[in-house]
Parts: sequence; structure tokens; C-alpha cells
Amino acid sequence: MIDTRPTVVDLFAGAGLFSQAFRAAGCRIIHAVEIDSVAAETYVRNVGPEIEVSDVLRMQPTGRCDILISGPPCQGFSTLGARRSDDPRNSLCLEVARWAKSMRPKVIVIENVSAFLESDEWRLLGRRLKGLDYGVAAFVLDAFDYGVPQHRRRSFTVAFREGIFIQPQQRRRVRTVRQAWEGLPTEPDGKNHHYSPKPSKVALARMRVIPPGGDKRDVMRKAPRLAPPSWWQVSCEVTDAWGRMEWDSPCNTLRTALQNASKGRYIHPEQHRVISLREAARLHSIPDSWTFAGLPTQVARQIGNSVPPRLGRAIATAVLRHLQW
Repeated sequence: MIDTRPTVVDLFAGAGLFSQAFRAAGCRIIHAVEIDSVAAETYVRNVGPEIEVSDVLRMQPTGRCDILISGPPCQGFSTLGARRSDDPRNSLCLEVARWAKSMRPKVIVIENVSAFLESDEWRLLGRRLKGLDYGVAAFVLDAFDYGVPQHRRRSFTVAFREGIFIQPQQRRRVRTVRQAWEGLPTEPDGKNHHYSPKPSKVALARMRVIPPGGDKRDVMRKAPRLAPPSWWQVSCEVTDAWGRMEWDSPCNTLRTALQNASKGRYIHPEQHRVISLREAARLHSIPDSWTFAGLPTQVARQIGNSVPPRLGRAIATAVLRHLQW
């Protein structure tokens, strides 16, 4: 029996959550590429053996596919980083056009941070795709609008052969931290990645003075002795650092350092600890059946770098609708 499902190739595949979204929508994953062997092991555990641990730059694409998806590195574009124009990772997005020229997919989807759409690399990529006779659409979506209890704005660039691409329809479901964690043990038990590192003595003291929705400013006001000199010397205020989540709101964007309180709003709504890996996965709409390979820092990186499954599924459904599959 011939398998007529649309075929997908995934570049910079990470742990496989974008691939899985397309597979769940009814596609067949025929190849994926990821340079991080630990993330690739997570891919194998949950999606399948189609992944190759390799560098996209050094590979020669072969064969054909219906859909080409990718999430090239975003660090050089992110407003939360240095945004260095000479970051060598910036040009990796141009590999998508090289693969598209060879594989001739009907639709191409590129996910990245919102600021990617303001970059010279994005403009060059768009010109190259148009030179291959693709129409190009780009838009920014918030994962919260697609059933993810997290405000996470990401850009999607879609290239297509025919017609007009219509953005996925919004569908809000789980909306708060409290709803996302229903059924999880209140205290991390270490099972199924429900793990949270024990805070240091200083970190614990800081957490004890931070109220729900509060952050490092509460420490500076209530216990200035616990605030290091660097907090007083910053030229602009980063209000998410040492931030505590709120039960009845969505969380802010989960980044790769989501178990480091100094990197964002990652403190539990009421307990004096950062969120567990499984709590983070729930906030990302990752099902409990999904298992991760690697150390806690590697798992956190896999979550922070991935497309939330509910948002990915919305994109995949819109692509299949466009293809009239």
C-alpha cells in the first residue's frame, strides 16, 4: 500500500517537537537533521529514527519532500542577547534556501524569534526564496493564542508555490499556570523530569522576600543586603530577573536557562524554588508522555529552543489546509 501522506524534512530539528507537530497533523517525517546528539536522542525516543546527527552546512541535500520545516539558531537575532550582526549562526538560516533549491518542497516553514524579521539575513533569505519562484509570507504569533499557557512571540516565515497562505486560526485552551500543572505532584519528586535544583542559601533568602508576581526589585527594596552590586549598577531595569510566576496568569517566555532564577521569571508561584523541568514542559504544552535525554541543563535547553506543540500543530494544520491535503 502506497503511503500518500505529505512528506516532511526538518532542519535544525532540535528535540523534535516541531517534527512531532507535523506528524500528529498527518504528515510523514522522512528526514531530520540536528547537530546536538543529545537533542537528537530525545528526537529518536519520541518521534522516530529518521534524524541524522550532522551539520546542515556540510550536507548535500538529496531527494524530494512536500514540506521543509526548520528552526535555525536564533541567538544572534534575539533581543535578549547581544544581537551581533557578525554572529556566524545568523547565516545558517540561508541554508534553508539551498535545501529548498534541491528538494523543491511545496511549502517551507521557518521558525525564529520575532526580531529575525528585521534582519538582513531574513531579507536575503526572502529574495533567494522568491528567486526560486516561491511566494513569501511572514508573521508573528503568540503561543498563548494557540492554547499554550505562555506568552511566547515567535516569527514564522512561510514560502509556498501557489495561492495565498492563511495564518492558523487562534484557539485558546489552557490559559494559566494553575491549569497547566493540574495533576502534577505539588512537590517535585524527581519522576518523569519533575526535578528542580535545590536553591543555594542566598537564593533561598532572596526567594523568601519575593511575592507572587514580584522580582528582584522586591529583594532590593525589602532586603538590600541580598542584592549584589551589579543589581544597583545596571543602566536599565530587567524586571523578569528573579521573577516569581503567578498562579492565575500565563507564564512569560521560557528560555533555555529556565531553571536559573537570575535569567527570568522562573520561580514557583509560592514555593521557594525554580520550576521543575516537567512543570516547564507543561507550560510549553509538552505532554507528560514525552521523555527527554540529557542532563537537566540540556533538557531545559531542549524545551527553551523548541516550538510549543500546540502552536506547532496549528502551523502544521494551516500548511495542510493550504496544500488541500
